[in-house]
Amino acid sequence: MKKIKTYGNTFLLLCLTTVFAVTACTTTGMQRSEDVQSTLQTVDNDIKLVVVQLDAIGASLVELTKPGQADMKKAFDLFSDNASKIKKMERDFDKHAGQMEDAGKVYFAEWDKNSQQYDNPDIQERSNERRAVLGQTYDKIAQNNVGVKEAFKTYVSDINEIERFLSNDLTRDGIDSITTISDKVVNNGAHLKSELQSLQTAIANARTEMRQN
Repeated sequence: MKKIKTYGNTFLLLCLTTVFAVTACTTTGMQRSEDVQSTLQTVDNDIKLVVVQLDAIGASLVELTKPGQADMKKAFDLFSDNASKIKKMERDFDKHAGQMEDAGKVYFAEWDKNSQQYDNPDIQERSNERRAVLGQTYDKIAQNNVGVKEAFKTYVSDINEIERFLSNDLTRDGIDSITTISDKVVNNGAHLKSELQSLQTAIANARTEMRQN
């Protein structure tokens, strides 16, 4: 009786293992797709916040450096508050963009790993075609992201140094001496905004291609 019970338990375990394996195989690809889409959504949300903040920083710098600014301390405090926010946003963006890239690498690596498992040549062909389309779309994200990261780090560094400079010399002459640099940084912010919007477009295209409904 014990042997029969043991064999029965073993058979049941094998059945459950098989069911679990089949289920895992049918859901893993979908889960990886959902993971990628989740990271795309997160970075898209980051970009929306950063674009608004870039406008706020530009406006506060223009206000701070305008001729005849009557309350330099108040204008500097507003700029400094905006600078603190963009520093945190840059750290968040860098983290989330890295997660987005990692999720994409896992997604396509697994697709490539399983790419030759179709017996039906027509299905195999469709798989290859879709892999190529999605791969090109995701490649554009990676390409845009390189430019964004570099421009973002430079911009935040400049903002940080302007803040440090003015905290040591918040005088009319101090502000006047750095106005041309400030104007350049405002222009760099506009360039960064454009780079971010290009990345946002690439992300939107990828999300459209991967949409499940």
